[in-house]
Formats: sequence, C-alpha cells, structure tokens
Amino acid sequence: MASIRYLVNDVDEAVAFYRDKLSFVLKQQFGPAMAILESEGLTLWLAGPLASASRPMPDGRKPEPGGWNRFVLEVTDLPALVEALRAQGVPFRNAIVEGPGGRQILCEDPSGNVIELFQRA
Repeated sequence: MASIRYLVNDVDEAVAFYRDKLSFVLKQQFGPAMAILESEGLTLWLAGPLASASRPMPDGRKPEPGGWNRFVLEVTDLPALVEALRAQGVPFRNAIVEGPGGRQILCEDPSGNVIELFQRA
C-alpha cells in the first residue's frame, strides 16, 4: 500500500483542513509532529516541523511544504465543490481548466501544498 506524505507548517491546522473541508478521516495523530488520515483508499501522512521527515538533509537543505507535486481527488460536481471551498476561504492557484479527460483545478492546504480536484469528462 502506498501513502503520500505532505510536509505541513501546523499539523492540527492541516488535520482540520483535510477532515473538515475534504472529508478525510483522522486515523492516528502523534501530537504536533504527525498525523495519518485516509479518504477513499488514499492514506495521507501529514508531517509537521517536529517530524523526523522535516529534519535537514546532510547537505543542509530543509524539507518544506509547497511545490507543484500533488495528489488528485476525483469529485462528481467540481463547480459546486469549488464554490463551497471558496466560500470557506480555501485558496486556488488557477481557474477550472478543461481537457480531453475532464476538468480540474488546483487548491492549496493551509501550508501551501497543492491538491488537484478533478472531474472526469
């Protein structure tokens, strides 16, 4: 089984975001260091600044949240979800775009990690 790890600035804030806005279920939390959530077969590890995954690399680089890599959540009504998330203050990086396979948009969690919301054509 594969899991995705996202580095976050605040584990409690990230848990609330994924649980309350994207319907993930909290499975386990290790205080402010890390939490494990699940949604429809996706296991998401949220690693805060106190997690071992956040320690600097031997060359001095420090892991940090953000970037462009992302996981995709398939949804059934993309416009309605986008409207609901915008009303809750969730930031988006773009507008809904259409391609041959469907429609997508990129939103951010509270630490700036990207989530792609996708609706099949």
